[in-house]
Amino acid sequence: MDRFSATTLLPDGLIQGTADDISMQMVLIWGQIKKPLIVPLLRIAVVVCLIMSLMLFMERVYMGIVIMFMKLLGRKPEVRYKWEPLKDDTELGHSAYPMILVQIPMYNEREVYKLSIGAVCDLSWPADRIFIQVLDDSTDYTIKQMVELEVQRWANKGINIRYEIRGNRTGYKAGALKEGLKHEYAKRCDYVVIFDADFQPESDFLRRTIPFLMYNPELALVQARWIFVNADECLLTRMQEMSLDYHFTVEQEVGSSSHAFFGFNGTAGVWRIASINEAGGWKDRTTVEDMDLSIRASLKGWKFLYLGTAQVKNELPSTLNAFRHQQHRWSCGPANLFRKMFKEIITNKKVAIWKKIYVIYNFFVVRKIVGHIVTFIFYCVVLPLSVLVPEVEVPKWGAVYVPCIITILNAVGTPRSVHLLFYWILFENVMSLHRTKATFIGLFEAGRSVNEWIVTEKLGDALKAKATTKAPRKPRFRFGDRLHLLELFIGAFLFFCGCYDYMYGRNYYFIYLIIQSIAFFIVGIGYVGTIVPNT
Repeated sequence: MDRFSATTLLPDGLIQGTADDISMQMVLIWGQIKKPLIVPLLRIAVVVCLIMSLMLFMERVYMGIVIMFMKLLGRKPEVRYKWEPLKDDTELGHSAYPMILVQIPMYNEREVYKLSIGAVCDLSWPADRIFIQVLDDSTDYTIKQMVELEVQRWANKGINIRYEIRGNRTGYKAGALKEGLKHEYAKRCDYVVIFDADFQPESDFLRRTIPFLMYNPELALVQARWIFVNADECLLTRMQEMSLDYHFTVEQEVGSSSHAFFGFNGTAGVWRIASINEAGGWKDRTTVEDMDLSIRASLKGWKFLYLGTAQVKNELPSTLNAFRHQQHRWSCGPANLFRKMFKEIITNKKVAIWKKIYVIYNFFVVRKIVGHIVTFIFYCVVLPLSVLVPEVEVPKWGAVYVPCIITILNAVGTPRSVHLLFYWILFENVMSLHRTKATFIGLFEAGRSVNEWIVTEKLGDALKAKATTKAPRKPRFRFGDRLHLLELFIGAFLFFCGCYDYMYGRNYYFIYLIIQSIAFFIVGIGYVGTIVPNT
């Protein structure tokens, strides 16, 4: 019996005719809904996005003006607040120094646990006036043993260091810090310093920060600046350095100098323990326990100081997955905290109305919500759609001039990386998808990931060690584990819009759209950052 080919069963003409019919139906449907539905909705979206862009633009300009006046007027922390170096008192002896508690929370920090322990044990402070807590929530028994042995090694040298563990991880980092303050020796302390496991303070850190709290009783927090030991490891770490340098040199500095308020960064900071207690202690209701405490302490009338001259070395996440987990927590947590604290901020009686406006509008709405949403919705959805709907036009000032000025202002934080601004824009646009999704999850408390806490993986010298170890065989990568489907989908959408604009458009948006689509594809296949093989 002769076999029937596909062309025998379905002639070419019929196949072509069917395809043409489907195409014609899609064109007809598009034509029917385009004018009454798509065009009005897209115009509304353009107006909303332009308003949000202006909000972000004015916020950047405002912060730039504040920084400029600070430089011109020489408003250094030592000018705004009393500061004197601590000196030994022959009569009082070491009792002239306040009691300090240093907390080092950690969780399975195999590669970096020695860094913070060693640096903290080298801090210049009388040995009888300091307690060091290593708050180990590790679930890996081998790592727990390694950390305990390291603590014991320093204790044998005469360092007043304690190894503290809990029976569970309730409350995650907030739970560990809260539990650490319950010990009797901790209750004797006036101030608490917090360092994550990869942070390495200089030996004079306490002598530079503690006097601000001693001589200014209205201060609750002194926050130091982060500097990064692995910023040059790969392009991913350079991009992070650019964003974080702007955060510290501009955002934190502006909040500190203009309103004596900013969000505690969770580490490399010194708290007055009395202010923590008055604010209600550590709470684990969101994944940003540090910001939560900052808001509550500020609403009690306490002031904060950012000390940019005190710099603490630490490590940036150099793998894409670690960075994505961190960004989810940093985007979802603030949005969720805003949802939970909005009413409390509005009804507070202790702080001035201007400070409330700053916290709600500048700190939360513009920086933590609008900044993420407008970057993705405007530049990765609305602008590409306007190519397909020529009836809707995006003004040049909104599509080109405003984002260019914002980008130039952002370069202030890291002048050495100004040549990477082009790559930074593309990367930030890609990550805005992940951040926007996390922001909506936090705002609407959608899904289990709203309170999901995944510790940011730090590699330390792990890659160097692996590089010097001869592997018996070439490691295999599971390519599927590195795929990010949403990024690939948006990349395909942008590529289609770019091709359409190249063929039929008149605004030359295709140049941006095609390049941006390539950036989405690169991140979508996980080809970013340090790739650690599983041998």
